Amino acid sequence: MKKAVGSCLIMTLVVGILAAAVGGYAYVAVPRQAELAFGKPAAGLGTSQRLRLSALLVLQKELLKQPWRVQAEAQTFRVAAGESTFEITERLQAEGLLGDAAAMRNYLVYAGLDTTIQAGEYTLSARMSPVEIAHALQDATPGQVVYRVLDGWRLDEIAASLPTSGLSFSPSEFMTAAMAPPGQFMLENKMPPGATLEGFLFPDSYRFDRQVTLDAFLGTLMENFRTKVGFDLRQGFTNQGLSVFQAVTLASIIEREAVVDDEMPMIASVFYNRLAQGMRLDTDPTVQYALGFNTAQNTWWTNPLSLADLQVDSPYNTYRNTGLPPGPIAAASLNALRAVAFPAQTPYFFFRAACDGSGRHLFAITFEEHRQNACR
Repeated sequence: MKKAVGSCLIMTLVVGILAAAVGGYAYVAVPRQAELAFGKPAAGLGTSQRLRLSALLVLQKELLKQPWRVQAEAQTFRVAAGESTFEITERLQAEGLLGDAAAMRNYLVYAGLDTTIQAGEYTLSARMSPVEIAHALQDATPGQVVYRVLDGWRLDEIAASLPTSGLSFSPSEFMTAAMAPPGQFMLENKMPPGATLEGFLFPDSYRFDRQVTLDAFLGTLMENFRTKVGFDLRQGFTNQGLSVFQAVTLASIIEREAVVDDEMPMIASVFYNRLAQGMRLDTDPTVQYALGFNTAQNTWWTNPLSLADLQVDSPYNTYRNTGLPPGPIAAASLNALRAVAFPAQTPYFFFRAACDGSGRHLFAITFEEHRQNACR
């Protein structure tokens, strides 16, 4: 009997020693495995919490380190101010960006990232692993920016938009390059001596890396112009007796004159009729361009123009000079460029704004008809 009791005590002691050994191994080895796979745990975790999360992360390693779907499109994900970690991770799962919201939360808490998620808009993809998504959510500043050149902007307006664009070069650097562009930016080497990039930075939306160089920025906008102004448009310009440079110059004026796009071919016809007769274009946007920035109105496009404004001494003033101005005055839209290539055929020589506030114009053949179209 005593011998049996002794055997039981020995077995109990052995089991206890083995359990302690296993426990000691788990206490050391499991956190070490987690640290090797996921980095150091957050400093504020308690011992039991660190052990529990380490064990969970070791078990969920493949789930956390692999993308949910290897073929997936990028999508926009917005984190609202004050949104909880639970709500964020549940939405990530619901929107198909990860497969297990609870596993994501385990990692966020383990790494101390659960309290540092920033509100904002992110571009995420299920091609990213949950760990990658967790780190992406720490910075609401995207690696890329969407930059838009608006129809009718002059170079100065593009420059003025740069400080808030997220791009890395300054307005002065941009203007220096745009006003005296290197040879590779000249349009097929057919732009006249002294030409700038005015009118050739195509109005559109672009996506750039934040650290894009100025040369790459300009090159992208110029390449878009070359792509959009294809063979049909160029042939249309040729049919009207214009070079590409002259066509862009006329289109930039039409862009600033027109409010309603469907009137652009009509406005083009007026200018073609005037040019054919040797008449001055008498167009306000060229004077506005010549005047430059109006500090009182806080605009580059003075409106209304005074009689004194119409006498400004500038080659761009088409009230004093016949023919086209020396170059474009703004970024012309594709509609304005098409109007130059394929103008309407009309007998009109004059147009003025309608009096109903619609933005449309009244067209006239004679100056007397033009006078009668004035608002009363």
